[in-house]
Amino acid sequence: MKISLRSGLSFVALVSASLIFSGCSSKKYFEPEQTFSASGAATAYGGTIVDQSRDGATLQSGYYIGKAGISKINLGEGYRFLSESSHYVLASNPMGALKIIKKSNGTTLRTVDFTKPIVSAVIENGTIAYILNDNTFGLYSVSQDKKLVENKSETTYAIDTRAATPMFIDNLAVLPMLDGKLVVIDKHDPENAIVIYLSSENAFNNVIYLARSGNTMVAATPKKLITIGNEGQEELRANISDVALLSGYIYLFTKEGEVIKLSKALEEKAKKKFKFVHFSAATATGGRIYGLDQRGSLIVLNANLNKSKIYDVGEVDKPVYITGSKLYKDGKIIHLNKLGYE
Repeated sequence: MKISLRSGLSFVALVSASLIFSGCSSKKYFEPEQTFSASGAATAYGGTIVDQSRDGATLQSGYYIGKAGISKINLGEGYRFLSESSHYVLASNPMGALKIIKKSNGTTLRTVDFTKPIVSAVIENGTIAYILNDNTFGLYSVSQDKKLVENKSETTYAIDTRAATPMFIDNLAVLPMLDGKLVVIDKHDPENAIVIYLSSENAFNNVIYLARSGNTMVAATPKKLITIGNEGQEELRANISDVALLSGYIYLFTKEGEVIKLSKALEEKAKKKFKFVHFSAATATGGRIYGLDQRGSLIVLNANLNKSKIYDVGEVDKPVYITGSKLYKDGKIIHLNKLGYE
């Protein structure tokens, strides 16, 4: 495979071509002066989350939570949810088996052996983009039942388990690697690739966030946030807990307890700090910003970050998952749209 290296790349060129908590060693914790009950916004679903990815969560029962909610498809014993499309569900087990499940009837189309555990994978138009835990990446064709391309990036020895999921942009697969790079592969010319460097830390340097906002791609490692758009590439160094997008803005959640509103050019528009907060989950939806502290404080802010209200939802000692306006935690669904910031 031929790989060309670029330190900056416009989005136009691209189109044409188990949760680690904040990791802070401090023993001090966030202690808000006042909290409110979220019980009126909660309903029970009775499940227990045993594994969580960027695109969903696996329940102890073998079912999964996707972006549309709790699925009626059982993944099978020992399998964890990876991602889904309109027609298929992808699940994997610790031995490296990738199960392709038909959403129409819940049956298994095929199980593919990758020999190494799968960190993340996505399927679109019959092509699967995948990353294995030894930093091997590739494309697999479902209809041809074969690998279109496979290669291995640099060896990594420690990663942040909030691994981002690959995404497709037209004919391009963008793969968020475990060593701080984005690898871009054209499905029609898979032997040539573009590599975009985000960060070069020695450990915990994998890409933890990857999304698209209009004509801008947003990506992050635990130490750096970048945007790639029509105006080129911008970058910002920070200790990153999570990232969310809302109405053309980027909301950065830091390990220092900050919530920062940024433009796509990474210009700071607003900031709010909560002393000793360690974010375990975050999102932005419905004109509101949500950050969940490890000790159970759910912070709700307005989009300008100058108004906030804090709810007590209980300590986070098991995996949680946020999708849309729903927070799945401890067998309950907390409906975020019912929680205000005033």
